[in-house]
Amino acid sequence: MSIRLRIVGVLSLCCMLISVVAGPVVYAQSAAYPAKPVRIVVPFAPGGGVDVTARILAQRLTERVGQSFFVENRTGASGIIGVEHVAKSPPDGYTLLVGSQTTQAVVPAIYKVSYDTARDFAPVTVIATSPLLIVVHPSLPVKSVRDLIALAKARPGQLTFGAASGGTPHMAGELFKLMARVDMLFVPYKGEGPAVNDTMGGQISMVFSNLPVVLPHARSGRLRPIAVTTAQRVATASDIPTVSESGLPGFEAATWFGLVAPAAVPRDIIAKLNAESAAALNVPEVKERMAAQGLFVVANTPEQFAELLKSEIPRWAKVVKDAGIKPQ
Repeated sequence: MSIRLRIVGVLSLCCMLISVVAGPVVYAQSAAYPAKPVRIVVPFAPGGGVDVTARILAQRLTERVGQSFFVENRTGASGIIGVEHVAKSPPDGYTLLVGSQTTQAVVPAIYKVSYDTARDFAPVTVIATSPLLIVVHPSLPVKSVRDLIALAKARPGQLTFGAASGGTPHMAGELFKLMARVDMLFVPYKGEGPAVNDTMGGQISMVFSNLPVVLPHARSGRLRPIAVTTAQRVATASDIPTVSESGLPGFEAATWFGLVAPAAVPRDIIAKLNAESAAALNVPEVKERMAAQGLFVVANTPEQFAELLKSEIPRWAKVVKDAGIKPQ
């Protein structure tokens, strides 16, 4: 009996020693983060809003933390390839994703994907938002949202708008159709640029496009601005009214870009990424650089980002369903 008690005592002591030693090791690994370069995956090609946002953030994080944060573009399948890659990456904080409303809320409602954006990712922060601007070809006899709705009702199915399928400009157009109860024809494009070019050429009636893409054309007279899609007017285009105030109350749609990590990344790493991102973004130089790209810094908390996802995922899933867009 005494031998047995001695063995139990020795085993208990060993367990205590292991727990004491193991605890600080795990903490030290997280506290030392990042100890090597951090990869930020962008699921779209270079030059777009997601890519620009990610590169600005990566540069500032590198400067602040003293460790390299670099962008890797993994494109294809409406962003699915890059998002799937991050979802399956080791949850150590060294592979992150800059996603958007499109990848995190819309694409899963349209395509069959192997991930669940609410379950498989840990929100870090919404980096920025970008308003859309409704612009029409100058020959279209409309100057306001009310005019546009009236014309669409007078010419059911004849007015056209173009965008890449599943993107925010596409979804904004579908939401407009549903709320205004009008019939307009969606024309799919491979990207935003070709849709804007065809609007200027008169091949399609209008686009719901990211503000920095079309504002110069609106100012030059090649396109006529109708309204911005955010709840409030935009400082860089304060003369242009919102959709909500000019004929369609309650309408709101904007692109957002957010930093996320695989779901099992330790909470202290998420907290550090959030704190460093907020510090990197909330400086005048960065805000000015973002604004020049038509982006407006948000830098909120992981909890606030999670709440946004809780509303955005079902909201856009409903738009997809109500618009009759069939899952692919």
